[in-house]
Amino acid sequence: MGKIMSFSNQKGGVGKTTTAINMAAYTAKAGRKVLLVDFDPQGNATSGYGLDKSALENTVYNLLLGECSLQDVVLETEIENLHIIPANIDLAAAEVDLVSLPRRESRLKEVLAPLKEVYDYVFIDCPPSLGLITLNALVASDQVIIPIQSEFFALEGLVQLMNTIKIVKQRLNANLTINGVVLTMHDTRTSMSKQVTAELYKYFGDKIYTIPVPRNVKLVESPSFGVPIMIHAPRCAGANAYSALTDQFLQRSENNG
Repeated sequence: MGKIMSFSNQKGGVGKTTTAINMAAYTAKAGRKVLLVDFDPQGNATSGYGLDKSALENTVYNLLLGECSLQDVVLETEIENLHIIPANIDLAAAEVDLVSLPRRESRLKEVLAPLKEVYDYVFIDCPPSLGLITLNALVASDQVIIPIQSEFFALEGLVQLMNTIKIVKQRLNANLTINGVVLTMHDTRTSMSKQVTAELYKYFGDKIYTIPVPRNVKLVESPSFGVPIMIHAPRCAGANAYSALTDQFLQRSENNG
């Protein structure tokens, strides 16, 4: 039985999509069957795998509304063992369209449920907000991975995110847990980064992954080439970090249930 993981943080620019894209690639490289669900209207995970967002016939939006089947929307990537459900700006309409539908918080859970028999991991890249789209992702998920930038403003809104997860757990998905916290854009040279990291360790303890992802130009470049970092620059510091982080993720996820 596969696991569904949401990559969520309502603050934008924290490396959430970068983390989802690259952990998906390295998890697939490790021999696991992976599905990456782009659940952000910006469609950055989709373009990050070289797909033309404007040319897509079906996206996760059509899947949510019952306008297409899974077979219509799951696409292959050039990474062996890795498939993707793409998204584009159409998904922005889901915030309005879902409101009047029955079981509006559970639409994604219902469409993804059969895939837990097909994939070892389903990774959901959430939008930088806490609206109905993100709510659907959290209801569908077994666990949440929280990418957090090692800067002061990253701490803002964290309480809101944790409250949302708590409410979802109480009312909609009793099994939801936090898998871990990924420190992104990390710079050990700055005192602010050290202070923020210390605060996060106080709050999350051993939930924090001990492999921080450094600021890295190649990581920033990679999506513009439509490939993950392990293809674009496999020996750079960012690639090394995501490779080691994914090893730690697999050990945590598969040894601890």
